[in-house]
Amino acid sequence: MKKVDMLQLINNLPPHVAGLHAFAEVTETDYEEALIPIIDEVLKTNRKINFVLVLETDIRNFVSGAWCGNIKIGFKYFFKWGRVALVTDQQGVLGFSDLFRYIIPGKFEYFPLDELDRAIKWVSLK
Repeated sequence: MKKVDMLQLINNLPPHVAGLHAFAEVTETDYEEALIPIIDEVLKTNRKINFVLVLETDIRNFVSGAWCGNIKIGFKYFFKWGRVALVTDQQGVLGFSDLFRYIIPGKFEYFPLDELDRAIKWVSLK
């Protein structure tokens, strides 16, 4: 995994899947600087982007601006989303992420941290 501030890229994913793992405080800038380049890379060879976000940090450490960045990125790539897996044990984050389920095309699923392997299998499906 490559370190990007408090986010790490998840390596060894299929070429159509991007992944980030959050461990500590994440700002909007951190999130955008980490995510946009990997999305652009995936889209060079794929029509859709599948994405897995692992939140292993307290929801308070995922700064509200990062959620705004998440929504902004969601709209930037509006028709490009395939599957999105959110992997976390933080129940408070699910309400924020439900916005995506209703306003961005694509399939969204939530998984607890101990089911990361299952989440990666699911998000890897085309």
